[in-house]
Amino acid sequence: MKIKYFADTDTTLLEFSDNPPVETQELNENVYLDLDGQGHVVSITIEHASASTNVEEFLYQRIPAVTA
Repeated sequence: MKIKYFADTDTTLLEFSDNPPVETQELNENVYLDLDGQGHVVSITIEHASASTNVEEFLYQRIPAVTA
């Protein structure tokens, strides 16, 4: 997974796969999903990202699986 923030356009790109997108779906005027041929999400684009997210800080936390 890759996350890129383009300060010049205030756009965040979340890439989940290297598969080529074949379709883009607009969730709203600022959020777009790119889908591959099997309908899996390849990437999410967020335009005007600073208006809806905190682009100054990125946190990643992996929660381990609980074993019984």
